[in-house]
Amino acid sequence: MRHDLVLRVIAKLLIPFILLFALYVQFHGDFGPGGGFQAGVILAAAVIFYGLIYGLADARRLVPEPWVESMMAIGVLIYGGVGLAGLLLGGNYLDYFVLDADSVHGQHRGIFWVEVGVATTVSGVMLKIFYMFADRGRVDE
Repeated sequence: MRHDLVLRVIAKLLIPFILLFALYVQFHGDFGPGGGFQAGVILAAAVIFYGLIYGLADARRLVPEPWVESMMAIGVLIYGGVGLAGLLLGGNYLDYFVLDADSVHGQHRGIFWVEVGVATTVSGVMLKIFYMFADRGRVDE
């Protein structure tokens, strides 16, 4: 698809809106449908779409594989860190009420950071799967 001008132009127009929608789903996930998993998949779908249109090498330059592998670990660390913060502040694991003096704000803050961790891990895993399948059967020259 490298030589299809229409697809390349449409992709350049659509990808920013896909990324914006991923942010919307992430930030409004606690108020309605959505959240970290959906936002992570949408974010990864934007990069995968870019890779399908512009090529795997360009996608890897945009989001290198070491970043993808780091995203998987960092997301888990964020998720676990929220749980440990609850323990260190005298609550239970993933007890959000102790994260702020106002328990409602603590609940909101805890859910937000857990969802950020989920989105980071999910997008990293989806991109890793894409990179692995896209490389399958290729012979490096």
